[in-house]
Amino acid sequence: MGALGSKGSPVDAGHEETLMGARIVPPVGGESFDFGGLGVNWKVDGVDTGERFSIVHHPMAPRALAAPLHYHHNEDEFSYVLKGTLGALLGDDVVTAGPGTWVFKPREQWHTFWNAGDTPCEIIEIISPAGFENFFREVAAAWGDVAKFQEINQKYALDMDFDSVPMLCERFNVTFPQL
Repeated sequence: MGALGSKGSPVDAGHEETLMGARIVPPVGGESFDFGGLGVNWKVDGVDTGERFSIVHHPMAPRALAAPLHYHHNEDEFSYVLKGTLGALLGDDVVTAGPGTWVFKPREQWHTFWNAGDTPCEIIEIISPAGFENFFREVAAAWGDVAKFQEINQKYALDMDFDSVPMLCERFNVTFPQL
């Protein structure tokens, strides 16, 4: 059954509608950016949740590394696999997760993630507290400018080990775009 609007009538899934404080978020459309293997579709911003959390949808190309090893000082991330196989390095632990599985990436732990399969992978990422969803917006606006990328990392208290990329690509048989 489809969603019902405030008057009990069907809601067009292609449009967002505010419903007495609730919100319908369509499966496609909206703000998005492709970082060359990792996509970001913004779904729920912190402004909508009192800054408690935000939600992004990450489609990943086959065998794509999402990011260098990195370390969040402020955010926890919860990844729910919609389709495909998610690989993740969480500290020293390597995990793979299929559809319906949650992967918890806590703050203050070095980690990265990738599409571990030969077909597209999609995850929903809940970020708590909110704010980090804007990191992706700022990186998208500065895409290709490595110096600006490093400034953005500092702004969001994100440590990133760019030198980890060749080792990660070789170890997990993945690719990463040229910045």
